[in-house]
Parts: sequence; structure tokens; C-alpha cells
Amino acid sequence: MGDNYSQLISRISEAAGLGIEDIERRIEAKRAKLSGLVSKEGAAQIVAAELGINFDQERLKISQLVVGMRKVNVIGKIIDISAVTEYNKNGKSGKVCSFRIADDSSNARVVLWDLHHISLIEQGKIGKGHVVEISNGSFRNGEIHLGGFSDIKKSKEEMKNVVEERIVVYKKLSEVKAGESFSTRAVIVQMFDPKYFEVCPECGKKVSEGKCAVHGEVKGKKRALVNIVIDDGSETIRSVLFGEGIKKLGITEEEVFSLEKFSEKKKEILGEEKLFFGNIRSNQVFNTNELNIDKIEDIDTSKLIAELESK
Repeated sequence: MGDNYSQLISRISEAAGLGIEDIERRIEAKRAKLSGLVSKEGAAQIVAAELGINFDQERLKISQLVVGMRKVNVIGKIIDISAVTEYNKNGKSGKVCSFRIADDSSNARVVLWDLHHISLIEQGKIGKGHVVEISNGSFRNGEIHLGGFSDIKKSKEEMKNVVEERIVVYKKLSEVKAGESFSTRAVIVQMFDPKYFEVCPECGKKVSEGKCAVHGEVKGKKRALVNIVIDDGSETIRSVLFGEGIKKLGITEEEVFSLEKFSEKKKEILGEEKLFFGNIRSNQVFNTNELNIDKIEDIDTSKLIAELESK
């Protein structure tokens, strides 16, 4: 969310009455002591705690949030909301819901896991256009997550001038941290054959051996996923594309469900340079980072030339 690490250092410096260079030295010393096992942001929060600085009760602007923060307190206007989704994973079932909030500095996705919080959405007590106060959230992968110890309530405050546009900066893959939204120019260097699976026509959940965990025996709808690897000259990263994401590459349904036609299309796409928009997510299963793609655009050469000439 912009240069929030610099903002965090500035806030620690101001609260502690110490120079920024002094704070940075302490952060690097802390990282060295911990053998680099924590990020700069994490080390900064440890240093802040050691200096007696506590941001837990402080209400932050969305642009000030740093990945890894806990006990996040923010206020924002709901500008977009997703339907409540039921899930069943590893024998555990539940619900999840998300919406996007905005203030006058930025916007962020909020993920609800607690059934009480989700019931506020289901009952219409909280919805699009409402201003909400959030406390005790955690900020990870660029999202505010609310659990059982978090709180959300409708606020009496009014917010008119909020930032609804996604904040996207141009960065190299080697510079991006998990959770950041960004864009980058990259070449598609690998594309793997599609993998097929079936989903329930009623709820969209994966169908196994002709059965849906919710609706029993069903005739599943065929779906596909495609793995690609992109390279922007600084690093490579994998991305998994489904449905509309596959279409963003210019691959039709007919082509993705025919290995022969897919193979021909693959020859066209490999080596193409595109402008990718998205964010980095941490894959906990494989302990790797993946690119979650929001949008793919063709390179506008005339625009690039104009930008180069202006420098």
C-alpha cells in the first residue's frame, strides 16, 4: 500500500523521539539477530514494542497498514461486497464473506470468518455504502482478516471522499512483498497443459466421484485451471488461472477444453510480453509466492515510447 514501510519508520521515529537512521539501524540489527527470519516490517514492529510504542489502540488509515500487523483498527466505507460462501475443508465446514472498504487514503479487502460477523451481512445490518469501524483485525496478504476476537460495527461517522480506485504501482517482481497490489511488464515463459475438474452446478463446490458435499449426487460442470510462469527480468513467478483468468490470456473455452487446440494456442502465447496487474499471495502449502492476476493488458508501445521520451 504505497511506501507504508517508510511511513511505519516515520511514525516510530516521531513517537520515540529518535532519528529515522537510528530506527533503521535498530531494525537491521534486530533482523541480523533473528538471522533474517523476519521481514523489515516485522522487525520494525518488534523495535517499536521495545521502545514502548504501542499502535494497538491507534486508528490507522488504510494506507498505513503493513503486512503482519495485528490488532488493526480502521474505519472505512464499504464500496463493494461479495456473497457469503459456504466451505467444507478437512472435515470442517463454515462460511466466509468479504467486502472492500475505503477511506480518504486507500482501500482494502476485508475477510470475515466469524459467523456472528457474517450474520450482520446476511441480515442486512451491514452492507454496501455503510461506514464501519473495525478493531482487532490482522493484516495479511494485503487483506484485513477478522476472527472471533475481532469486532466490526456500523459507524455514525460519514465518509464522502473515499478512494475507490485500486491503488496500483509499477514494480519489479523482485521488489514486491506479499499482499501488495502492483503492475509489471513480463514475458510468459512457461505454460502448462490445463487440468480439468468438475464443480457442482448448484453451489460451485468441487465435485468428487459425482458427488457434492452439500447437494449429494450431481452432474458436475467441467472447469479448467492453467498454470503459467512469467519473467520480468528480475524474477520469475507462477500464477494459477481459472475461468475468466484464462480468457484474459486470449484462450477461448473451446481451446482450453481441447488439448490439441490448446497446444497450438500455447505456441502463440509463449514468449509474449504483457502488462500484468495483481498481487502476491503466499502459498502456505508449498511455501512459495504466487501471483494472483486481476488484469492482463497488451503492451502499448506508443505509450512506452512517450514515457521514455519524457524522461
